[in-house]
This record gives sequence, structure tokens and C-alpha cells, in this order.
Amino acid sequence: MGTDGMSGNEIHAKMPRRNLPALNERNKFFWQGGKTGELNFLQCRGCGYFIHPSAPVCAKCHSRDVSPQEVSGLAKVATFTINRQVWEPGLEAPYIVAVVELKEQEGLRLTTNIVNCTVDDVYIGMDVRVLFENYEDVWLPLFEPASYT
Repeated sequence: MGTDGMSGNEIHAKMPRRNLPALNERNKFFWQGGKTGELNFLQCRGCGYFIHPSAPVCAKCHSRDVSPQEVSGLAKVATFTINRQVWEPGLEAPYIVAVVELKEQEGLRLTTNIVNCTVDDVYIGMDVRVLFENYEDVWLPLFEPASYT
């Protein structure tokens, strides 16, 4: 048992961050969408394909007519790992690093953390939903079990 009286398997919703992304006009829609509760990806206006990571050209139809679009924030865990190593001071272990696939499009995936559950409860195919943590002027998209209340 950890010094906080927990089993060591509890994932804390607040995970200290030191390395935040540099914001610019090409990525603000993604990193600041959480301010209004929105998870945004670029979407091609020509064919509807979501683009992530962001690029100025659609990978499917090569159109340059792309713009930010909100998605539902609902996803499934595609894969995950449990990190038990404290890589920098203040980062609590264990924590879950996952790749989730958004329901809007096959292959629309995001690397993130799964929070608000134990490491033993996470599994491939698990339904999750987005939540945001604010650090300075960045809102990090994290995911929690869809059944979490």
C-alpha cells in the first residue's frame, strides 16, 4: 500500500505536467477546445475525413479545404500500457498511456491517458469518454471509462 493509503492501482485525475505543447494558429483548436468542453480535429470539407495528427491537406482526397470540427469524445481503447516508472519528479505512477479510437472514424486515434479507474480495470475495447485537464492555456484531452459517474 502506498503512503497515501491507496493500493497503488488508483489513477489520479490530476497528473502534473511539465511539458506542455507550444501553441500556434495551426493547433490552438485542438489544445484549447477543452475550454468549452470540445474535442476538435481537422476535418476535410470535401470528403468529411478527419485528419490527425493535423495536416493542411486531406490524406484521403488531397483537398486543402480543412477546418476544425468537434467530435463526440466517445472512443474505445485500442491499446494501452501501464507505466510504473516515475520519469520526472511530480509524475505519479502507475498511470495508463493508451491509444483510443474515436467513434466517428475508423483509424481516428489519439494517444492519451486513461484516468478515474484502476490499472486493473482497463482493457482493449473498453468504452471511454473524453474529459479535459487545464494547465495554463492548454486543455489536455484525457479519457475515463464511459460508465464513470
